[in-house]
Amino acid sequence: MAEMQIRFDDGARYERAMGAWSRLVGHRFLDWLAATAGLKWADIGCGNGVFSELIVERCAPAEVVGVDPSEGQLAFARARPSAGVPEFLQGDAMALPFDADRFDMATMALVIFFVPDPAGAVAEMARVVGPGGTVAAYAWDVFEADWPLGPFHAELRELGVTTPRPPSAEAGRMEDLAGLWADAGLEGVEATEVSVKRTFADFDDLWSAMTGSTIGRLVAEMDAGSVEDLKRRVQARLPAAADGRITYGARANAIRGTVPG
Repeated sequence: MAEMQIRFDDGARYERAMGAWSRLVGHRFLDWLAATAGLKWADIGCGNGVFSELIVERCAPAEVVGVDPSEGQLAFARARPSAGVPEFLQGDAMALPFDADRFDMATMALVIFFVPDPAGAVAEMARVVGPGGTVAAYAWDVFEADWPLGPFHAELRELGVTTPRPPSAEAGRMEDLAGLWADAGLEGVEATEVSVKRTFADFDDLWSAMTGSTIGRLVAEMDAGSVEDLKRRVQARLPAAADGRITYGARANAIRGTVPG
């Protein structure tokens, strides 16, 4: 099987597969940040706008600007109910289109491992946040089993299928995040683990949702027999409750630091 490039251009498919996970973790992440109202936020790698919308719902911001390279994702973001509050711009995390000290908060939700140069992206976030402001992120550790696609990847590997990893997968590890924040000169760096659980109505609901991610492209290249084998394996790994519902958990690493005064 050819190496697959990981891209997210369909905001609706991403919402069904991973946006719900991001929202669950995002709530816990914002609890931990405990940001005051009236701040100016930059949501870097905003994707389809799920975390930008959470900022609006939870934090009473003075401003939210989301930046992402995918116009497909941004189109979905602009159609969200919160549209009109966040501003969404096409841009590069490693070369943000903002002046220095423009924001009070810069966040990156489930993105840093997709950035080709994570250190450059963190430095850019620190540049556009004023002294005393916060630079923060959360990310899956894709080397561990407890992330949303972990059960699928484990069973695919058992079937001899090579599963893709983000280009900077190591950046999701706690020790790597801490190193990135320290190297960017951020002060008072703190880190924590954020754990959540998601419930699906039944296995068909789970399969439909999660194959809307990169798993779907892998499944599309498999023969029918292998797909059924994969389904059986995942179903055995994630057994249903008596009412048919399936619940499983995921854990993200979260980090924050302060721009020096």
